[in-house]
This record gives sequence, structure tokens and C-alpha cells, in this order.
Amino acid sequence: MCGMRIASGILAAGILAAGSVTTAATPSVAAVASQQPSRTPASQDPSGTPTSQHPSETVSPLLQQALPNVKGKTFTSEIVYFPPNARAVPHRHGSAFVYAYVLEGTVRSQLAGEPVRTYHQGQNWVEPPGAHHLLTENPSLTKPAKLLVIFVANTGAKLKINDHPK
Repeated sequence: MCGMRIASGILAAGILAAGSVTTAATPSVAAVASQQPSRTPASQDPSGTPTSQHPSETVSPLLQQALPNVKGKTFTSEIVYFPPNARAVPHRHGSAFVYAYVLEGTVRSQLAGEPVRTYHQGQNWVEPPGAHHLLTENPSLTKPAKLLVIFVANTGAKLKINDHPK
């Protein structure tokens, strides 16, 4: 119950924070969430070669702001788009606390030491600092999936570190 309240509070804070900085030139969270991002796939190596046979996810930043009451920490929110059958490479989020909320579709996720879990639109999860994310995928072959992801991390820290290919 307490975890659900915390997760709901983080989601509300992310949506409000993103909405409070919206200007005529900056789309709202709802507008960004309804669009397909055009950024470079997150699971490509520097040469531009995909690292798996699945399509990869793309990321659209929403807001990044230092937390005024928590020295050295930054709040970051982004939309992560998974086309049908997309899969992220295994990764970590360093020392960041991560909250993920499914805006659309279905996402399968697995952290090291835990079973694979399936999340549907409206469901959410958290990842503790240092967690190893072994699986993040859209299991649908026909429908996309979208996540709102919120990070609370050390200011300047890299938010996603992909595993090295074996």
C-alpha cells in the first residue's frame, strides 16, 4: 500500500513537473506520449549497428531539473517508445532510482534475481539503484508500447549503461 502511494506520487510529480515547464514551443506530456519519437534507437552501438535482431526502443526526453531540496540530485523524465517486438539490451541505471509507468501497450521486464513480469497500460514498477535490468521488451508483434520513465539520480550521472556484448 505504501509502495503504491509512493509510486503514484512519483507519477503525479513527473506529470506535473513536465506540465509546469510546458510552453508554446514545448509539447505537453500527453502530446509527447502520443507521438512516435524520432531519436536514435537506444540500443545501437556507436557505429550505428543494432545490437540485437529485435527492433530497439527510442527515448524522448521530457524534463531534466536539479532538485532544489536534495543537493546533488536531478529529476529526469522521458518517454520510452517500443515498436512491436522491440527489446532493449540488458542494462543498468547506475545509482538512479527508477520509476516506470506503462502509458500504452504491454512491457515485459526482468531485474536480476527476480522473475519476468508483464506490465500492461496503467501499471508501474520501480527499480532500486544499481539494479541490473536483464529484460525490457514489447512482446506484441503488432502493437507499440510506451513508458513514462522517471529517474532520480546524481546530477551529471549517465542514466543508462548498456551491458557490453558477449
